[in-house]
Amino acid sequence: MAAALPLSPVSQQLCRRSSRFFWYNAMSPRFCSPVFSVSSPCCIGSASLLRARHPLISSAASTTDYLLHDVGATVAVLGGAYALVLLFESLTKRDVIPQRLSRKLVHILSGLLFVLSWPIFSASTESRYFAAFVPLVNGLRLVVNGLSVSPNSTLIKSVTREGRPEELLKGPLFYVLALLLASLLFWRDSPTGMISLAMMCGGDGIADIMGRKYGSYKIPYNPRKSLAGSISMFIFGSFISIGLLYYYSSLGYLHMNWETTFTRVALVSMVATLVESLPITDQIDDNVSVPLATILAAYLSFGY
Repeated sequence: MAAALPLSPVSQQLCRRSSRFFWYNAMSPRFCSPVFSVSSPCCIGSASLLRARHPLISSAASTTDYLLHDVGATVAVLGGAYALVLLFESLTKRDVIPQRLSRKLVHILSGLLFVLSWPIFSASTESRYFAAFVPLVNGLRLVVNGLSVSPNSTLIKSVTREGRPEELLKGPLFYVLALLLASLLFWRDSPTGMISLAMMCGGDGIADIMGRKYGSYKIPYNPRKSLAGSISMFIFGSFISIGLLYYYSSLGYLHMNWETTFTRVALVSMVATLVESLPITDQIDDNVSVPLATILAAYLSFGY
């Protein structure tokens, strides 16, 4: 049944008269346009017009759904990030784990959990901006504390080497900036961003832990780095990278050629490990050099 639009009084009288003779005279004049009439000569409502409006209504509804979805996902991920930091702040404050280990565990887990959370955001092209809001907020928090505007002593202890507020403006800030750029530039359909974060968060983080525990043999060209740390970075960085690629492939975001993927990941991990081992830490932070080197190597290897 077509939707009926209101008629003017003159049109109503004309339609009544024409309808009265409609069944007796097929040639009787009809004052209701057949273009707008579907089941009755006096129905000017346009079903086609309503159908034409449906895509706009559907699009608006989809946009609203995406928006609400991404806002909810952002709140959830941001809450999880705060909960993780608060957990290690509490453990450090209670002397359950040493400050150095707390800092590295935050370094490893926060970035990797952030990457793993990307699929909970919507399929909207703008969803990456909502995800990027999480490291942006954390970055602002680091800036506020690093400038001693509102210092949080437990936060400073859990993510810095020496417990000084200004340290937040170096490695930790570069770290969240890497998360931010990976979200905006690469997102879920590029292995480059995933591998860069896998090497920075997992590979470099585990390298420091293993190097301090088993790092008696130092690298000849850099006595501050150990052979055990570099080997751990290569192995764990490669495994974590493969795990992330498989995770996103199983969800349909990536389509990998697994016959060559292992070799490519190994090459990229080797480049990142070599860059991390160089004696350039005083000039450029590992949270800058490792992701940049990994992005370049991964992009040349995978092409996107």
